[in-house]
Amino acid sequence: MSTATVSEPISGDKAYQVRARAALPLLVRQAEAGAPVFYSDLAEELGMPNPRNLNYVLGSIGQSLERLSKVWKSKVPPIQCLVVNMSTGLPGEGIGWFLVKKEDFATLPLRQKRAIVEAELQDVFSYPRWQEVLKALELEPTTSDFSSVVSKATGGFGGGESEDHKALKAYVAQNPKAIGLGGNTPIGTTEFPLPSGDSLDVSFNGKKVWVAAEVKSSKSAEGDIVRGLFQCVKYRAVMEAVLLTESRPQNARALLVLESTLPQSLIPLRNMLGVEVVEGISPKNG
Repeated sequence: MSTATVSEPISGDKAYQVRARAALPLLVRQAEAGAPVFYSDLAEELGMPNPRNLNYVLGSIGQSLERLSKVWKSKVPPIQCLVVNMSTGLPGEGIGWFLVKKEDFATLPLRQKRAIVEAELQDVFSYPRWQEVLKALELEPTTSDFSSVVSKATGGFGGGESEDHKALKAYVAQNPKAIGLGGNTPIGTTEFPLPSGDSLDVSFNGKKVWVAAEVKSSKSAEGDIVRGLFQCVKYRAVMEAVLLTESRPQNARALLVLESTLPQSLIPLRNMLGVEVVEGISPKNG
């Protein structure tokens, strides 16, 4: 039985209902930012050690939106579609209960699943009433003012490249598996030039996907890490534009690779910007 049919709407005292009330404002933030979020990243922001438990949380949200749709006599899109698996880029199987009533979502071919989810995501992103949804469910919107954090990234550019940064860059280029890339990923190229005048720290230009890695050593301050998040947003856009000019599929990823861990205060910003962050990568561990 699907967790969607087991979960109850969010107005209750069960642990997953309490979490659902905390999660929905975060999903509204993601919807308004036009950015899906990984299960693991949302779980981390909610302080949940096991991302699998999100299935009940998201099922509860789905039930609440279905109920609200009936009250309003107007469909509220399934915002829980925004939460996707890191390896497949798809929501959990429970989403099928909300998307495909006459067919079993789990049995559909991958391409068909992606097409269905993509159509729903566009509805979620373009839906104009998310703030009204929160109000109807008596939930406060999450605050999304990161101006004080972002201001740390706008100044204080360092001098030359440190030896630690060089070593980390070289290590990442030689070890794509260390940052979660597949075994067929070619060895990376460091300081790869882009037509925007930028250079990628490391570029892995495979046949199916082009991956950039922006690396930050353990000596990077919080402002430099924030700058790295925004650099990833920029690089991904430029890379997709380059692929477009080459008549190649616009399949580009830009990862922020940290030798340390992402500061807790930056987790919401990472999620809102939709940046993939890989932590704890060090030449000393290799």
